Amino acid sequence: MTPPLAASTINSSAPGSHLVAASRPFLKWAGGKSRLIEQYQPFLPVDFQRYHEPFLGGGALFFHLASELHAKGKRAYLSDLNPELINVYRCVRDQVANLIHQLAIHQQQHSESYYYHVRAAIETEPIARAARFIYLNKTCYNGLYRENSKGKFNVPVGRYKSPKICVPNLLRAASAALQIADISEQSFTHIAEQAQDSQDFVYFDPPYHPLSETSKFTAYSRDRFATEQQIALRDTIGQLATKGVQVLASNSDCPFIRELYTGFKIHTITAARSINSKASKRGKITEVLIAR
Repeated sequence: MTPPLAASTINSSAPGSHLVAASRPFLKWAGGKSRLIEQYQPFLPVDFQRYHEPFLGGGALFFHLASELHAKGKRAYLSDLNPELINVYRCVRDQVANLIHQLAIHQQQHSESYYYHVRAAIETEPIARAARFIYLNKTCYNGLYRENSKGKFNVPVGRYKSPKICVPNLLRAASAALQIADISEQSFTHIAEQAQDSQDFVYFDPPYHPLSETSKFTAYSRDRFATEQQIALRDTIGQLATKGVQVLASNSDCPFIRELYTGFKIHTITAARSINSKASKRGKITEVLIAR
């Protein structure tokens, strides 16, 4: 496996830098932040050397910052507890050509029956696993990632006429951006050990605390993110703050979160809620950005 390039070998004039500038998320991800970046901009720190994103998901903020990170020789540390997601990012970074080839095969064979065949399949080789993950992500209902109690992906097929399963330029741009990234499978709590001082910037985008009992959707995998985990996250952010680490965290705008982060700077932003079985329940809501 090809290791990621050292940050010092990449700059804004290097070959492929145009790809980095054009990079954006290559996965559909529930709660993705692409449409919120403009509202985040005023709260993003300028002076830092190491970027950390421990709830990786679609990586919208990382890809937004990627061009600057490359140009200034900065490093990124991306992580998540989902082993399949981490495998995807590593394959995009290290073996993008092989991955594109596999996805082109999925593109040619896609149908409803083929979807369920792939969903039921068990892949062991990294590239085949990554291609399966992206294929299901692009063709499942609403781009959701959800596992049952046995760790099996169980989202039904989506109703798309011509899903874009293989987008080579998008994947190559993401690969170029990821060359400065260390990508690891680990819990967010490890950030308290990795980030040390004001030269570290950590962005937390955890599963949001539910706004009501009927809106609970905090388990994209077998590892649930409940009240105890929200409290542990707050404590981790507090530990980082004592070391001078620059932190930004997003979450739902609800009394529990506002009370949990008493003493922190809380900013309100507007977001669109798109995941609901009833169209009438979708629309604009507020979220919070927590800074320390």
